[in-house]
Formats: sequence, structure tokens, C-alpha cells
Amino acid sequence: MKGTFRGLASQVLVVNRNLQAVHVTSARRAFVLLFTDIARALDEAWAAHTFDAWSALTPRPEDPVIGTSRGHLRVPRVLQLVTYDRLPRTTIRLTRRNVFLRDAHTCQYCGRRATPRDLNLDHVHPRSRGGPMSWENVVCSCRVCNLRKGGRTPVEANMRLLRKPVRPRWSPVLALAFAPDRPREWDPFLSSLPGAREFGALWEEPAEPVAESA
Repeated sequence: MKGTFRGLASQVLVVNRNLQAVHVTSARRAFVLLFTDIARALDEAWAAHTFDAWSALTPRPEDPVIGTSRGHLRVPRVLQLVTYDRLPRTTIRLTRRNVFLRDAHTCQYCGRRATPRDLNLDHVHPRSRGGPMSWENVVCSCRVCNLRKGGRTPVEANMRLLRKPVRPRWSPVLALAFAPDRPREWDPFLSSLPGAREFGALWEEPAEPVAESA
């Protein structure tokens, strides 16, 4: 079956009792939560299943699966916690990965989209001149633009920012769950999260240069 080899490598969206996305976990951890009755697996109709009930379902061709002594076991796309009803965390940490996500893996000077290994963090106002490590002063840049700008400000380097850097308003779980190849079953749970529309727009619309570099 198509999903056999990617079963345990799959990611599972975890939601609370109110169907609010709270985090993303591995398939391995998801089965632990399901087997110990801490969570229920949700199918495509949002019906909740215990481990035994889920095990009795026949995997669809597109489902990731794991092999067991009783045959293939479908990996759930969404897991609902039985007792947890807290709201997801709203403060997102300033990290390299989250800056790249905020800027859609796009150099904020030339507009080139690249993989993380080909990108750097750039301090708009250079650190050597007192620039802080903050959401408002750090952007994603490609290696070429990073070298070109050096220890200068964008104005001094005659370079313009595509967007003014700001603190993200989206929920931290979006940073984990929102990706172009995410399972379609996640979408209803992500669309209501803070900043979902803003976050999604970054991946769909080209940026326009800001009037002035900060």
C-alpha cells in the first residue's frame, strides 16, 4: 500500500475537546495517546474513534498506514484529546525557523524563495551598530543579498525590503501545521486559528516592496 513506508513518519494534528488545534505530533506519539485512551482519532466526517474502533477501519488508498500483526493500521490525520480543553498557546517564539515561516522562505531583498539551507537571517539595522534581535529587525535573506548588504542598512546598501518586518499575529500551531503539502483534513481546524488568513496569504501572493526600508 502506498502509505506503508511513510506511516510512522507522518504528522498528526492534535485538537482539544472544542476542536481547536493545539499542536502537531508524530504518528508514533499519536498512537500512544490513542491506545492509552487520552485521545480519540477523528475520521473525515469528524466522528471520534477509540483505538479498537479505529483499528477496525479499512485504510483508504491515500492513507498512510503502519503494519501490525493484524494487518495495516490507518494513521489518523487528526486526534482529539479527551479531557484537554485549554486554548492553544498564542505567543510565538523568535527563532530562525519561525522567521523563515513568517517570510515564506523568501529573501526579503530580492524576492527569491529558497530552502532553509540556502537562507540566512539578516539584521535590518546591523547588530554591529546596535540593531536588536527582534521580530521588527530580523528578516529572511538569501546568501547573495546577505553578503551584498554586509554591515550596512538597506538604505546605505541601496536595497529595499519587500515587507516591513513585524511580529507575527498567527498562532504558533500554524508554524507547525501550515504547509503547502499538509493533509486536507487539517484545513477546517486551522482556518479558525489567529492569523490563519494572514499566514496563508504569505504563500499565495507575491510581496510588494515597501516604500522605505526600516
